[in-house]
Amino acid sequence: MLDNYLPILVFIVMGFVFGVGPLVMGFMMAPHRPDQKKNSPYECGFEAFEDSRMKFDVRYYLVAILFIIFDLEIAFLFPWAVVLDQIGWFGFAAMMVFLGILVVGFIYEWKKGALQWE
Repeated sequence: MLDNYLPILVFIVMGFVFGVGPLVMGFMMAPHRPDQKKNSPYECGFEAFEDSRMKFDVRYYLVAILFIIFDLEIAFLFPWAVVLDQIGWFGFAAMMVFLGILVVGFIYEWKKGALQWE
């Protein structure tokens, strides 16, 4: 009975050894010499120049939301492409209507300047 669970136990132990082992070795063997530069906040290769709680421009969120919307809509194409043979012309026409609406929305955003970053 326990022979069935032995591979699972070995897998869990090996995962723990390979996951936690290097962390413990690094903590025990690494030199601990903190100084002011090591403990200072680091951001993109230069000193932080503003407060980390500063407000972001609304355009940042707008572009992020637009990206998520279009990314999710494109994700609908993968299952559609897999079952295209089974759904026939009706499924093809439905997806073309969907893509047409997507293109109209994209053109509208483009014309309104929502994708412009100044």
